[in-house]
Order: sequence, then C-alpha cells, then structure tokens
Amino acid sequence: MTSPAFYLPDGDAFLATELTRGPWSLDHQHGGPPTALMIRAVETFPQRAAGLQIARVTVDFLRPVPIARVVCRVAVVRTGRAVQVLAVSVGAPDQVAARATVLLVREPGAALPAPNDHAPPPLPPPESGEAFRLPFFPGTVGYHTAVEGRWLRGRVGGGAAVAWMRQEIPLVAGETPSPLQRVAVVADSASGVAAGVDPLSHTFVNADLTISVHREPEGEWIGMDGVSVAERLGLGFTGAVLHDRRGAFGRSAQAILLGERG
Repeated sequence: MTSPAFYLPDGDAFLATELTRGPWSLDHQHGGPPTALMIRAVETFPQRAAGLQIARVTVDFLRPVPIARVVCRVAVVRTGRAVQVLAVSVGAPDQVAARATVLLVREPGAALPAPNDHAPPPLPPPESGEAFRLPFFPGTVGYHTAVEGRWLRGRVGGGAAVAWMRQEIPLVAGETPSPLQRVAVVADSASGVAAGVDPLSHTFVNADLTISVHREPEGEWIGMDGVSVAERLGLGFTGAVLHDRRGAFGRSAQAILLGERG
C-alpha cells in the first residue's frame, strides 16, 4: 500500500490525493501543496544555475487547482551572473491553474561585516503551544488532516495570530521534502490562521502568495506571526513573519478576496 502523501508520482506528472483538499471545495486543492510542488520543480530543474538559492516565490492562483493528475512546467526567464528568474506552472495537462515567478540569487562569497539586524525575537517553541487542526474544511479528509499545528496566540477569525505548523506526510510519495517545500506547504495557511473574518460565515480566498526568505529555513516546524486586514468592499490582505526554531527567516504576503458563505 502506498504511504500517504500529497502527491503520487505518475510518469512526468503527479496524482493529487484527497489530502491536498482545500477549504472551499471538495474537488479543489489547498494552495500550499501545489506551491510546494512548483518549488520542487524548480529545485530539480536541470537548467537551474549552480550556486544560486531561491530568495522569492510569487504565485498567482489563476483558477482552482483540481484534485486530479497535474503537471509542472519550468522555463528560464533570465539568467545573469548573480540572478536567475524562472517561470513555473502547475495544473491539469491542458490547463494552467497556478503560475509562479521564482527569483534565485547568488550567495555572497564572504560574510558581511556586522549587518544591521532588526529581526523579531524567536518564537516560543511549538511544544509550548496548544494543539489544533484548521476547523473550517469540508469533509473528514483533506489538507487539514495532513498538517498539525500549535497555537501560541490569537484565534481563527481574530485577525492576528501566532502559530506553528508542520506537514505530517511527504509532499511526493517516497521523498523527503526540502526545507522550502515545507515552508510552502504551510505558508499559504497564514491567511487561515490569522483570518480577519469569521470562517463559519465568510470565505477568504487568497488570489496569490508571495514567500521571501533571507536564509534557508531549518527543521519541520514553521512558525507564522500573521496579521490580516479585511475591508468592507471585500478586499483583504494577510502578512506574516515566518519563523523556524532559530528565529525569523522570511515573510509571506497574500491578497484576499472576501465573501459570504452561501
């Protein structure tokens, strides 16, 4: 029996399992797993320039990603001495559902002298938090049953929260996810953890996701110190500081489309 995973390899494609299921439809994926799958495609791309590290990933969700057979495609946009830009997409073989621009930069050859560091202090460890599962998903099996979380402060719907999350299953069956793949799987949940509206009465669908990192994250647990803004006209925004046990390593940002549940 195949071990649980978000995706099963299928030749040059992947079969999305029901564990990718998101909060808004039984037939569509949560944004985290396909974002991580695009990062995996970049990390294994043969034309990725040597000596460069991923610094930013910006995803546009063009349409819902189906729980079905999906493919990733990568293309070079620009390659320079210190920078490479790649374009990557994911979706059904005949339809792109999400598209990302990935910026890679060259690591400096020597340590910088005494950088001006205003990073926030490290978060309390996950073990000090209260266990939780995201409560607003349909069905009994989905993304919410494949990740675990620990609350530190706040609550869903309160507009500000601090929590740890980690995936409990592989991204692709038989593989160990990379550090940045782990970040992508949970960073899309910042808008849920720090939701600015009541999830029982409103939807809050993010149309995009940007992840920027200034160092490679460490370990399985990803901390999110998130704040959401919700406007009456239906536009929202979620920003989060991303942490590992060592401290802050990056930021995430999401534009949110708000609505009433039907």
